[in-house]
Amino acid sequence: MTEPLLNTMTQINYNAKPFLKWVGGKRQLLSQLDAMLPKELYKENFTYIEPFVGGGAMYFYMMQKFPNIRKVVINDINKRLIDAYRIIKDDVEGLVLILSNLQNDYMSLKSEESRKEYYLLQRDRFNNSNLDLLETTSLLIFLNRTCFNGLYRENSKGKFNVPFGRYANPAICNKEVLYADSELLNKKEIVILNGNFTNTFEHLDDKSLNFFYFDPPYRPLSTTSSFNSFVKEDFNDDSQRELADFCRKLSLKDNVLWMLSNADCSSKNPEDTFFETLYEGNDIQRVYATRAVNANPNKRGKLTELLIRNYTTKITI
Repeated sequence: MTEPLLNTMTQINYNAKPFLKWVGGKRQLLSQLDAMLPKELYKENFTYIEPFVGGGAMYFYMMQKFPNIRKVVINDINKRLIDAYRIIKDDVEGLVLILSNLQNDYMSLKSEESRKEYYLLQRDRFNNSNLDLLETTSLLIFLNRTCFNGLYRENSKGKFNVPFGRYANPAICNKEVLYADSELLNKKEIVILNGNFTNTFEHLDDKSLNFFYFDPPYRPLSTTSSFNSFVKEDFNDDSQRELADFCRKLSLKDNVLWMLSNADCSSKNPEDTFFETLYEGNDIQRVYATRAVNANPNKRGKLTELLIRNYTTKITI
């Protein structure tokens, strides 16, 4: 088994950052992702494509690190999430105004019970009301900041169903982050997509280098540790195989490099070589990551994850 890599993070001014808490977010892995980026990104202009953008930690990092990014394509299957990126890009002032009002209303409630009632009221509005995109995004951020563990989870009917979280002083309206994110979303030509990850293929730039970073819903390490149902559509083993086929399709192009993160299933079961078999012939490395989403605190902590690439670079330790 390959030894996990050490931290070698390039120093950048990290002002813009994820506006949501997001399960599987890559903020704590950025140093190791940075160490494994292809050397070609430092030499020429390129298009950056992220088919599972999620909370956007890698997107915001890449945009600040590489001024030579020509164009960006981000995608996610979660429509509410993608609408939030569009609202932050196009109407951050309106978003800040509504979030400020939500924050003032919430913080004026002194008892936990009254806050819980307010939370459930807003959750019902989010799920059942015919709201415009600005109001929906405002409630998405409010719920994310006040729900249990900052989760986003939908039931089979597409309803947000995370229970109330007990936070004394949640940062519901973080103006500095929202304005910085909006500025970054408007800095380069950007395509914002909502749909299957394969939709990003048609946005390849044939005249320059394209770099993909894939952060799909992780394959669970066990039947009891599964949490990849961010939306009602399940991302199962067949979906993982479809993604591997897509990566092989990309590798047929001379101007496409890609890196992919996923769970290290063999760390729990040495006989489970699902990804080693699926991505045979590609570069596979193991890195340390911290998992914090578990009802039992004793089961949280450092695990190894896989980083899979269709290229190799010398890793500087």
